[in-house]
Amino acid sequence: MDNLVAAVVVVGVLVVLLLVAFVAFKTRYKIASPSEALIIVGKKGRPVTNPETGEVTTDLSGQKVVMGAGVFVKPLVQQAHRLSLASVRIPISIRGAVSRQGIRLNVDGVAIVKVGGTEDFVRAASQRFLQQQKEIEPFTQEVLAGSLRGVIGTLTVEEIIRDRVAFARQVEEEAVTSLNNQGLVLDTLQIQDVSDDGNYLQDLGRPEAANARRAAEIAEANNAQEAQQAKALSDAKIAQAQRDLALQQAQFRADQDKAAAEADAAGRLAEAAAQQQVLQEQERVAQRQAELTERTLDTEVRKPADARRYESEQQAAAQRTARVYAAEAEQQAAVAAAQADAERVRLSAEAEAARVRLAAEAELQRRTAESNAVRLEGQAQAEALSATGAAKAEALQKEAQALKEFGEAALTQRALEVLPQVAEALARPLGSIKDLTVISNDGAGALSRSVGSNLQETLEVLKRTTGVDVTGMLHTLGARQRGTDGGTDGGTEGGGPAGGLVVPSGNADPR
Repeated sequence: MDNLVAAVVVVGVLVVLLLVAFVAFKTRYKIASPSEALIIVGKKGRPVTNPETGEVTTDLSGQKVVMGAGVFVKPLVQQAHRLSLASVRIPISIRGAVSRQGIRLNVDGVAIVKVGGTEDFVRAASQRFLQQQKEIEPFTQEVLAGSLRGVIGTLTVEEIIRDRVAFARQVEEEAVTSLNNQGLVLDTLQIQDVSDDGNYLQDLGRPEAANARRAAEIAEANNAQEAQQAKALSDAKIAQAQRDLALQQAQFRADQDKAAAEADAAGRLAEAAAQQQVLQEQERVAQRQAELTERTLDTEVRKPADARRYESEQQAAAQRTARVYAAEAEQQAAVAAAQADAERVRLSAEAEAARVRLAAEAELQRRTAESNAVRLEGQAQAEALSATGAAKAEALQKEAQALKEFGEAALTQRALEVLPQVAEALARPLGSIKDLTVISNDGAGALSRSVGSNLQETLEVLKRTTGVDVTGMLHTLGARQRGTDGGTDGGTEGGGPAGGLVVPSGNADPR
């Protein structure tokens, strides 16, 4: 009994252990779905030595990547993380991107981005986005927005509008390196809309729209004219058919009347023949009765019968002729009416076609006048710009000619105009000092001498850098002025008040 209980206990313990082991294995066995990758961490990578610097680092081989399969994660020493490989639809919108022409554009598009399907891409993406996979969208938007702005700056508006596929391809090539370094792959980029804040794009399509509208209007006019011509032709054919029908009906009626007249005449002739046979029989009977009554028979019977027969034949011929004439008159009247209807339809069609043609020509002349006005306005603006540029060029040329003619005198005059400004700039730092303590054997006079020294150094630097000797020009000018005055102003030394510089007057010869 005790042995049975012990066996049952052992079996129960084994079953419990098996259940615990199964549950533990089930919880630690991870399976990656088709749209995700498992990153198993916990194992140390291999050391890698940089051949250039000799630095030793650890690679990422310790991070095991599992896609579309299952793996057992060792408890305590390994952890499994899931990274989505599903595609993400990311809207892209930039405002105020400057094209090569300086036009600010607004571009809207959509990009399809996902984590790359290789182990290297998965490792790179897991390092950056594993715990913050929602950051993939803003990161991609920033990268693509920067690439869009860079590519737009190298293209004109016409190139962007006319070939959006090439534009999107350039953006993809610009952004692919940055995305791949982050473990991302750009599946596709579609440019949905390109607009601007002004009217550049609208004005760009106005000539084509005007040409298309004009072509459509011309085509509509041509179609209307063709429709009118076809309708007129159809009406003419209908009138022709009606005329033919009327002629045929008139011919049928004439044939019927002719047949009826012939039948009537034949009946009357048959009746006359029968009567003639009766008379002949009576004549034979009368000849047998008596020769004496022959003359009476001739005068009373034969001759009246001949007269009646002749009268009947004449009446039948007259009726037949009258019916033939009536049929011919009706036929001619039907033909004349059909011809009149056809002529009226033709004249109406020609009048409508002429009206449509004149309207189309008038519209064409109006649009030609509008295009000529636009062209003349553009020529006037171009001529105004050309005249303004020519005036500016002529002014610069005259100024250059004046500088060339007056040479040193002009340069001296410019130097004299600038010197007070230079002196003021050199003295401005001293004027902004509120409290000043001078430590010098020369006292406060050192300040004015320092300003003069700075001015002299400035003129010397100007001479060394540009070759313009302002001091020499001033000395030469002063010497010429003293020679011109001839000592008439003897009260002041140096040819000017207080030994200062003398500016030549407008009458002095600068040469």
